[in-house]
Amino acid sequence: MADAKMTTRRLAVHYGDKLALKEVDLDIAAGEVTALIGPSGCGKSTFLRCLNRMNDTVESARVSGEVTLDGQQIYGPAGIDPVLLRARVGMVFQRPNPFPKSIYDNVAFGPRLHGLAAEGDEMDRVVQAGLERAGLWAEVKDRLHEKGTGISGGQQQRLCIARAIAVEPEVILMDEPCSALDPIATAKVEELIDELRENFTIVIVTHSMQQAARVSQYTAFFHLGSIIEVGATEQVFTAPRNELTQGYITGRFG
Repeated sequence: MADAKMTTRRLAVHYGDKLALKEVDLDIAAGEVTALIGPSGCGKSTFLRCLNRMNDTVESARVSGEVTLDGQQIYGPAGIDPVLLRARVGMVFQRPNPFPKSIYDNVAFGPRLHGLAAEGDEMDRVVQAGLERAGLWAEVKDRLHEKGTGISGGQQQRLCIARAIAVEPEVILMDEPCSALDPIATAKVEELIDELRENFTIVIVTHSMQQAARVSQYTAFFHLGSIIEVGATEQVFTAPRNELTQGYITGRFG
């Protein structure tokens, strides 16, 4: 595997008394796309939310074990401040969730929050660059002051990606980013993921094995809160080492 950008060791999550994730060890390769696959309720999204401490917002959640970003602990007394962490590890959710603001203000939100750009020409450049990298600039450049909620679902999801990358994160987490999109919008987002890999490390949760095969270099298969198998995507899909993986990929269960 390439150098690990993030690692988890003995990572476990409880929601109240329910164990949702069982001592997961995983290295996330820098500059690659890692896909998390597995049946519903197997812990994929819970794992993803641990990588930028989104589980901190769930009252009943208890996280144990270690998660590191470039070797630095993100939990515990010496952990990275969650606000700074989420600037470095951005997130794109299952349903497009643009803020009820203009397209411009959606992309400018993070840079304003973190003081990354001055208002005026500098912010204009940041917004344009974010929209260009998200493959959206040509479609919305004459509509920047219209509401972000007024464009199509596929455009909204790319706007959310533009918003995430405007603060120059190092890692982008995507929780089923195409599940609410039609096939054409899905293809655009998949193309975008491939382009973004040149500058970002990406972790994507997907229910679509075809999508995992298309966009990722590494795949981790989760089942009942544990990682069953992890490896190069081609190997996991063509020659899985575990019978459970084989059963899921061939559609015998899941």
